[in-house]
Amino acid sequence: MTDMIDDIQLTRRLLEQFLTVADEKHFGRAAERLSMSQPPLSQSIQRLERGLGVRLLDRGPGGVSLTAAGETFAADAQRLLDSQSAAIERVRRVASGLAGDVRVGYVSILSHHYLPHLLRAAAEELPGLRIHLHQDSAATLAEMVRSGTLDLGFLRDPSPLSADLVCSDFAVERIAAAVPHDHPLADADEIALGDLREEDFVLPDATALPGLAHQVQLACQEAGFTPRSRAVSDDLTGLFSYVASGLCVSLLPERLRDFQVPEVAFVPLRGASPYLETSLVAVHRPEADAAVLRLLELITRHMAP
Repeated sequence: MTDMIDDIQLTRRLLEQFLTVADEKHFGRAAERLSMSQPPLSQSIQRLERGLGVRLLDRGPGGVSLTAAGETFAADAQRLLDSQSAAIERVRRVASGLAGDVRVGYVSILSHHYLPHLLRAAAEELPGLRIHLHQDSAATLAEMVRSGTLDLGFLRDPSPLSADLVCSDFAVERIAAAVPHDHPLADADEIALGDLREEDFVLPDATALPGLAHQVQLACQEAGFTPRSRAVSDDLTGLFSYVASGLCVSLLPERLRDFQVPEVAFVPLRGASPYLETSLVAVHRPEADAAVLRLLELITRHMAP
């Protein structure tokens, strides 16, 4: 008997056959519902009973009824089928990017505008996806994505990236003049960059923020002057803080105005210079899974200003 129990294969088809008989309490009706003839169905249930070593059904002239063992097995068989269906559904959702875990890194300055929108859109459109967040510098995040510690990184002005990372722009922001709130130009509708030629600047560090630092220099040169440096910062929040102190002005991405610091005013700059735009980028490995690609599609569709 032990060999018979060990050899039995509780296939999905066999469990479905048994549950249909249990539900109909009649082999003929069960066979019709299963689109098969009655003899093979009867033989399948008999093999199941022999393999289990128990009688599952009491057979009578008017049909069948479940034994106590049959009642128990029917409940367990249904749970097995439900569990199998759920497992299949889960793995398909994970493979399609609709479920699972994604580790996302971001630079702190993106947490105020872009990240909340992404999380809200993901919750609405990809409710089975769990997003785990990590904040760090752009260079650190890029390395974590490259090494596989993170699945996706959202960066601004990253240093030159490793060749084995895929980098995609997901939004472009204008550069605006950031001036102290009591500056004579603070209430202007817009200004020319040349209007700041006599101002002291806090400038982006060329090593930590190479893209923005290069843009500021080129934009000012295009406007006919070299910015006079009062201070340097390796972080956007540091640039912001220097302007808030009232000591100098800067050129910053316009979305920083969302921080609504009373001491800082953002003034639009006239002109269509290519140096007055900054890109936000998403980085991932070339073999990114479906969930990462779905998040990229989401942020491109929902987050771009």
